[in-house]
Amino acid sequence: MTPAETLLQRLSELPAAPGPHALTTAGGAAVTLDAERFDTIAGVYRGVTVAGPPVESVGAWAAGVAGRVRGLLEDLKVIEVDTTRDAAVLRSADPAVSGGVRRYYEVQLDGNGTASVNRYQADRDAGTPREAIGFALTHEVTARLVEDILG
Repeated sequence: MTPAETLLQRLSELPAAPGPHALTTAGGAAVTLDAERFDTIAGVYRGVTVAGPPVESVGAWAAGVAGRVRGLLEDLKVIEVDTTRDAAVLRSADPAVSGGVRRYYEVQLDGNGTASVNRYQADRDAGTPREAIGFALTHEVTARLVEDILG
């Protein structure tokens, strides 16, 4: 079974309840879903964390993630690769904007193989700082996202 197939099966076995849900993929990657809401077909997440094996090049991993992930509302682009810290940041290529409020995904990658996915909003016109917001994903999209991050 692929990591996505294994994860999809394990997601269907979880109780319909909020809170952190910890899972393991077929390849041994640890997945933590910080769920505001969670039911039999989807979750609203404050964050998704994937801990896989260390990577040789965080820059190559970032480029691969940006090219593979297609299940989010916006495509991702690489914003920064810091070879000194062995880390990278990806964000929505075209953030959603409504009423002056900008919403975007941010994916932080660490060379140790850890990735975190979050969604933020900010109103630049009002000068408000960004704040984390929940984002909804079906179980199928969640499983695919994890597999795309793992490569």
